[in-house]
Amino acid sequence: MISMSPVRPGAGVRYLFRGVMVGDGHRAVGTPLRAAQDEAGVPPGVWKGRGLAALGLKAGDVVTERQAELLLGEGRHPDADRIERELLAQGKTSEQARRATVLGRPIEHNRSPKTDKAKERTPWLAFDLVFRPPPTAHIAWALMDDEHRVVLELCDGIARDKTLAWLEASVAEIRSKAGGKQRARVKDGLVVAVFRHYESRATESRPLLHSHAVVSVRARRPHDGKWGNLSADSLMTHIVAADTLYTLLFMEEVTARLGWAWEPREVTPGRRPVMDIAGIDRRLIGWQSTRRQQIEDALSVITARYEERQGHEPGERAAYALACQAADQTRPPKRTELLSLTELRTRWRASAIRAFGACTVYRLAERARAAAAAVWARVRPVVDVVLAAVDVVAVVYVMRGAFARHHLLAEARRHLSYVLRGRRHEPGLDERIVQTVLDDHTRPVGRGRRVTADLRALYPRDTEDQAVLRPLTRRRTATQYERARIAADALAARVHAARRAERLGSRPRPYAVAVPATSRSRPRPFRDGRKDGRALEPETGVDAVERTRQTLEAAAAQVAATLQDSRRAREAAHNLRPQPAPAAVPPPHTQQPGTQHMPGRTIGGVT
Repeated sequence: MISMSPVRPGAGVRYLFRGVMVGDGHRAVGTPLRAAQDEAGVPPGVWKGRGLAALGLKAGDVVTERQAELLLGEGRHPDADRIERELLAQGKTSEQARRATVLGRPIEHNRSPKTDKAKERTPWLAFDLVFRPPPTAHIAWALMDDEHRVVLELCDGIARDKTLAWLEASVAEIRSKAGGKQRARVKDGLVVAVFRHYESRATESRPLLHSHAVVSVRARRPHDGKWGNLSADSLMTHIVAADTLYTLLFMEEVTARLGWAWEPREVTPGRRPVMDIAGIDRRLIGWQSTRRQQIEDALSVITARYEERQGHEPGERAAYALACQAADQTRPPKRTELLSLTELRTRWRASAIRAFGACTVYRLAERARAAAAAVWARVRPVVDVVLAAVDVVAVVYVMRGAFARHHLLAEARRHLSYVLRGRRHEPGLDERIVQTVLDDHTRPVGRGRRVTADLRALYPRDTEDQAVLRPLTRRRTATQYERARIAADALAARVHAARRAERLGSRPRPYAVAVPATSRSRPRPFRDGRKDGRALEPETGVDAVERTRQTLEAAAAQVAATLQDSRRAREAAHNLRPQPAPAAVPPPHTQQPGTQHMPGRTIGGVT
């Protein structure tokens, strides 16, 4: 998953330098950055992003303390000291030399009492994006051998870098004009400092492979090349889509390199499942996520208070806010004991062996490979774009009502994670699914960019296009996600029924079977007998489709039996030898002996 928090002047910068850059530990005042990182057992930070070229940096260079102070702490050029010396040698004043190193608007302007908005008086200097793989990946990384550890770290780095590349290419926008009303794509890209960490904040250390990607708010405008500030709203709006992309890419990298498979696990009944490595003992998840258990205990209390106060369960956005509140309330203090990664892995393995036995720990890789073979034997990783589109639109519509493109993109990536189980997807497949939804199953709502579901392509006879999904949204006894899954299954059954009817209609048939008028593939609305005569919603779902199929087959069998009896009676009356029934009707361009084709009539067959 990915979480996002701002880095502001003052406390935010101090936390960045004393905590984030040294592995979430505690850096004593006066300790050099590199010495503190060696003591904490974490690697030094490195620069990432396409925007480095404009600053004279290269991807993969080590982040020095002075560079971080200038760029991430003051919004200035990372090589400002050299630039100032050169300008002073040319006769510039100290104020002019300093102003020349500032990227965009200086922080001093925002601290001025003349600034009207309080938001501008506390500007954002950077965005701290935290990348965390799924829980079972932490377990495999911490308890398996060094070979698996290195591969999992590589998979995490590849998925993180690809997600950052998507953010800077498709999401990142820079503000311009008064109040930042106009926005455009950045000219070069982002400037990111990445710091890798190995453990959680819990008092009892637990494995947590994660990375802090500190994105500088400074970027260049496309039209004039001047420096400005990134739009925080654009990044925050697409953070869930970036989260699902990172998880999807990490799963694919792990499956490609280790051959493992993934399976869904329901953490909270009625909520979205998470994807875990198949074969990892579920007991180890509870051993690893002690911090998660603390958050969940506090979250249950906070959620109960919310439901009592509001009268309903929290939605997706409110649930995320409550989870952040629970995390803040249960946040433990920083640890003072710092250990190397080798010492941490030794301690973690000894703790897991004491709790669950040596067999559980040492056979993790073997069981993961066996479970992957079982998953690939029963799961066919094939993506149907049409079914994926109806699944996505049903889930997003029930969960949100009105939605935007980034909501569809996040759900499409969740769908690919569940269907493919770690197999690689075709590049751009998630965008194809979203475009199919927008083209076939949505209509605009309101004056903004929001849309809602339009199901007339699947139910052309419905006077109201949401008739099939509206009853599901009123089932308050089930959670939102359960209602969304019911709606998705109903739409999938409708697609299967349409495809079956199309296949049956294209097959050559020996007889034309008349279907009774009471049996229809689309049941008509019936009335409930009340005076207002309001029609109830027609029945939809798998059961209705199956009953329709059985009715059609029974009618066909009855008509065939009637035709067979009449043929036998005619043969007996004329004393004819019985002839075998034709196996199939020949194609239109061929003609069998003894038959004559005429327009509207067939001699030798039965109409």
